[in-house]
Amino acid sequence: MTAPAAAQVRFGEASGRWVILATVLGSGMAFLDATVVNVALPRIGDDFGAGLGDLQWVVNGYTLTLASFILLGGSLADRFGRKRLFLLGTIWFAVASVLCGIAPNIEMLIAARLLQGVGGALLTPGSLAIISASFTPADRSRAIGAWSGLAGIAGAIGPFLGGWLIQVSTWRLVFLINVPLAAAVVWVTRRHVPESVDPTASSKFDLPGTLLGALGLAGLTYASTAGGERGADPVVVAAGVIGVLSLAGFVWVERTSDHPLVPTGLFASRQFTVANIVTFVVYGSLGAVLFLLVLQLQVVSGFSPLEAGISLLPMTLIMLVLSARSGALAAKIGPRLQMTAGPLIAACGMLLMLRIGPDASYPTDVLPAVVIFGLGMTTLVAPLTATVLAAAPREHAGAASGVNNAVARTAGLLAVALLPPIAGLTGDVYRDPVAFATGFQMAVWIGTGLLVAGGLLSAVGISNRTEGAERQETAHCYSCPVEGPHLETVQPARVQRT
Repeated sequence: MTAPAAAQVRFGEASGRWVILATVLGSGMAFLDATVVNVALPRIGDDFGAGLGDLQWVVNGYTLTLASFILLGGSLADRFGRKRLFLLGTIWFAVASVLCGIAPNIEMLIAARLLQGVGGALLTPGSLAIISASFTPADRSRAIGAWSGLAGIAGAIGPFLGGWLIQVSTWRLVFLINVPLAAAVVWVTRRHVPESVDPTASSKFDLPGTLLGALGLAGLTYASTAGGERGADPVVVAAGVIGVLSLAGFVWVERTSDHPLVPTGLFASRQFTVANIVTFVVYGSLGAVLFLLVLQLQVVSGFSPLEAGISLLPMTLIMLVLSARSGALAAKIGPRLQMTAGPLIAACGMLLMLRIGPDASYPTDVLPAVVIFGLGMTTLVAPLTATVLAAAPREHAGAASGVNNAVARTAGLLAVALLPPIAGLTGDVYRDPVAFATGFQMAVWIGTGLLVAGGLLSAVGISNRTEGAERQETAHCYSCPVEGPHLETVQPARVQRT
């Protein structure tokens, strides 16, 4: 779906540059927020006297609502207008950010993060959808490339900016900084971004599927997080049962609906199914271990928030520089080798994280682990994105992209909830360097095992056949290494996000 001819803009003209600016600022705001929150967790815990379970919810509250409603957000944008939903999401995100910044206690902060995720679900699909619909076909790839690079820079400076704000002032500025950014986005978008809709979009929305999916994820996340603190008490068990039943209901609704949120026919492709299983396994490992790594650096190794924030910067830079080359190589040789080698290389980098302990040296202990891990993820991400799209019919390309991004976010969501209690990291343990270091090492071993499993699954389940590749026009990926890589894929019919 492209915008009407009158709304098309050119990359080299002022109108095109305004569209790029609006979408980069909007999506960059969401990326920036995602990368800085982990750095702020120790200070948030100290201010509110919060346990590790509460800090897990500060991260997972946002991811839960974002993963639950991002597919619906893309559908609403197609139906009611990409510009309109982009503006709504930006304003919603800014208001929720203010609530985060002024939260008087941990409960209010978690509630505000849940609202912030809803804003993100409205905002993030719209940024790439606006580019895809607004630019002429000849300029679309250049525009998306510019968006990818500039948004990547926003993700790269996020940990540095967040660490600096926390160190010189307060963690609350991590959220409040979104307000001036949102104001700029609204001003530029209202004046310079053309509206576009999909006239073929269904007027029906899969609200039962959306609600069941959200309830299922919420139930499982609560049971996983609270179970580590409270054990198998009736409330925890009930939440787990509700979560499982809701997800079962979600599958049933998707299989029987004439307008499903997730076209179940996509999973008839073995390539698509295996690629998403690999996504779930690898990003589960990534999300949980990197959540704990930022805490390990501050609690155990004595890094300041600023030092912890910039410690992962090399990973982002590696992915920005090499992801396009990785994708080009996969196009020549097929995805199997890189999807096998990437998780295994990342596993080697994760094993090196075992050396990060008390008085760890950044050049000798942290940097090698971060660089090798980044090389592994760079090897994997672009071929994985391309494989998902190539396995999907053209008319379902946007849905396939959305499914893969939802799988990645759900994996991180559940892993952040499950892995810490499995590793013995519960309660106030993050205030005890010795106990936290022990739990972190166990979490690293579990995460390494998941990465190895992802590599082996790719070796036996991914084919080098370019089946459906002719349907794929362009795939771009952007990764944000603190929260977990976000796969950005663009198709002319519909754009859904990661």
